[in-house]
Amino acid sequence: MNSDLMTAPKLLDRSLFKFLIVGIGNTLTGLSVIYAMKYFFAANDIYANAFGYTCGLIVSYALNSRWTFEFKGEQLSAFKRFCICFLLSYAANILTVMTLIKALSLDAYLAQALGMPAYTVTNYILCKHYAFKKDSLSTPQPEAVSPTKPD
Repeated sequence: MNSDLMTAPKLLDRSLFKFLIVGIGNTLTGLSVIYAMKYFFAANDIYANAFGYTCGLIVSYALNSRWTFEFKGEQLSAFKRFCICFLLSYAANILTVMTLIKALSLDAYLAQALGMPAYTVTNYILCKHYAFKKDSLSTPQPEAVSPTKPD
């Protein structure tokens, strides 16, 4: 792989590739759950979608916080921020899915799959820049040393 590509500032950092790997696993799991809920339990699209995404929430947090973004800050606060990111990303997904189904009369199974990129892009940006942001809030700061005056 071109070394210039790997060193491109902030555009294509390693976390994006890790996030996509975690996302592939989450996508396969979530989509399988969605389809199973629809097929075996005749769940409607909203319930099937919500259950599929909820199943991946805890696994996604664990993998993305520790491996993808290597977050070392306070976990409870990060999890709360992650849940906000999840909800906003889920809203982008469900808006896409329901628009495809209702406005474009697209097959519901295909619409579920096509809604996933809206979720993925929104979630990566929010997780990187909000939930797991590496800043003074997530990294303990050393205590300030006050200068001493010579006697």
